[in-house]
Amino acid sequence: MAALFVRDLSKNFTMHLRYGVVLPVVSNVRFEVEPGECVVLGGPSGVGKSSILKMVYGNYGVDGGAILLQHHGQSIDLVAADPRTVLTLRRDIIGYVSQFLRTVPRVSALDVVAEPLVIRGIDKGEAQGRAMRLLKRLNLPERLWALPPATFSGGEQQRVNIARGFITDHPVLLLDEPTASLDATNRAVVVAMIAEKKAAGVALLGIFHDEEAREQVADRIIDVTAFAPTVAA
Repeated sequence: MAALFVRDLSKNFTMHLRYGVVLPVVSNVRFEVEPGECVVLGGPSGVGKSSILKMVYGNYGVDGGAILLQHHGQSIDLVAADPRTVLTLRRDIIGYVSQFLRTVPRVSALDVVAEPLVIRGIDKGEAQGRAMRLLKRLNLPERLWALPPATFSGGEQQRVNIARGFITDHPVLLLDEPTASLDATNRAVVVAMIAEKKAAGVALLGIFHDEEAREQVADRIIDVTAFAPTVAA
């Protein structure tokens, strides 16, 4: 059974400061992701890849369609779910590595990475130990672990972001340009980490403008231009 079903998804943006002009983004988006599979959303910039990813995570509202996730043997539609259920799905089912790290000021990088485990009831010491191993694997200098990542470079922040997203065992994981700010060494580490998630049966949905990384991780590439909405002449 697929871990993620997307059915007939559509999204429009309404420009309230432009007299309510409606801009169609995507329509009739249909795909599924199996456990152990990495599906990549492809197509040029602006075609709607990030919008699809944000809808699947529940960050964007949806104008039509369904996003189905498996939770305790039941199929739950994220689109129709109430806010509490969405939070439960994020805690238990669907993880997200975004392009941008958003953290609380003065919280250390180590605690930022460990937090998703602590929220799930894992002992803080154990959570920090797992966070340390990930940060070390991603070559983040140990001298930075106790510092707030807001002070880090873009590449350093991205490694903290990746560690935070990969530390959990979510059965579905969304990846928004995870290798974008990385050098070749750390890109290879992330590619290996993705392979390990696939081997563990995780369903991954991602965006990769890095062609080399995309070729290494993708089992299928979905051309998002196929979901471009039809605009009447």
